[in-house]
Amino acid sequence: MIHALDHIVLAVDDLDAAVATYETALGRRCDARASGGGATYAWFRLANMALAVATRTGAGPTGELIASRLGAAGPGLAALAFAVADLPKAGALVERRGLPARAPIPLPAARRDATATPDTALAIATEATHGVPVLLVERPNAAAAQGSTPGDAGAISGLDHVVVRSPNPERAVALYGGRLGLSLRLDRANPAWDARLLFFRCGDLVVEIAHGLKAGVSDAPDELWGLSWRVPDVEAAHARLSTAGIAVSETRTGRRPGSRVFTIRDRALCVPTLVLGLTA
Repeated sequence: MIHALDHIVLAVDDLDAAVATYETALGRRCDARASGGGATYAWFRLANMALAVATRTGAGPTGELIASRLGAAGPGLAALAFAVADLPKAGALVERRGLPARAPIPLPAARRDATATPDTALAIATEATHGVPVLLVERPNAAAAQGSTPGDAGAISGLDHVVVRSPNPERAVALYGGRLGLSLRLDRANPAWDARLLFFRCGDLVVEIAHGLKAGVSDAPDELWGLSWRVPDVEAAHARLSTAGIAVSETRTGRRPGSRVFTIRDRALCVPTLVLGLTA
C-alpha cells in the first residue's frame, strides 16, 4: 500500500522566517509556495521526500491541522504524509484495518507551478494513530513530489529517518508494521542509551520509533519528534552551517557503522535535527 514517505509537514507561525532558516539549513532554495484549505505551504523537494513548511492562513482542514499543532505544542512537526499508488483503494484498506479516514482534503500542490490544482489527501483519525497525524497522498511513484540532489556536497540531499517517540513500542509495531504495512527491519534495545529503537523501512528512508526504557510502557500519545538528514559530505555540511552562523555541535561518530553525525542546535528549526554522512 505505502511505497514512500511523500512529505512531512512542519507547522510554523512565521512562514517567511522559517523558509529563510530552512534555506540556509538545507543548502537549497524553497521550490514553490501554494495555498489551499486554509494554509500556505512552502515546499522543499529533496531526493527522497519533501518538506512542507506551513502556516495557517484561513479556515479549512489543512489550516486546522496547522492550528492544532501550534495550539498544542507550538511550532514543530505536524504530520507524516505517506505516498500510495491508489488513494481510494488505500483508504478502503486502512478502514478495514481499523484506521478510520476522514473525507478527502485539499493539499497545496508540491509542484513548482503554484497555480496547479491542489493535491488530495486522506487524513487518518489521530485517535487511531495514537496522536501522530498521518495523511495518505496519491503518487504513482515516489519521485512525483521530489527534487534532485544539489551539487554542493555540503547541502542536504535527503531524509535519512524521521523519529517518533512512543511510550508503547508494541502498540507502535501494530500500527506502523501491521495496519500501515511498513517493513520492520530492526528492533534494538540498549540500556546504555535508555532506548528501544524500532526501524521501519519506508522507501529508502526509515521511520524510527524511539521508546525510553526507564519510563516504562503507558497508553500516553506518541510524539512526532525529530529529523535526521543525509548529506554527501558531513564535514563540508558542518563547515557550511558554521560559516552561515547556524549553531551546530562538533562532528562525532554515529551509531550506524561508518557514519559521522552532528546536531543542529538552532531552535529556529523548531525540530530536533541531526545531520548524517557515511564515511565508509
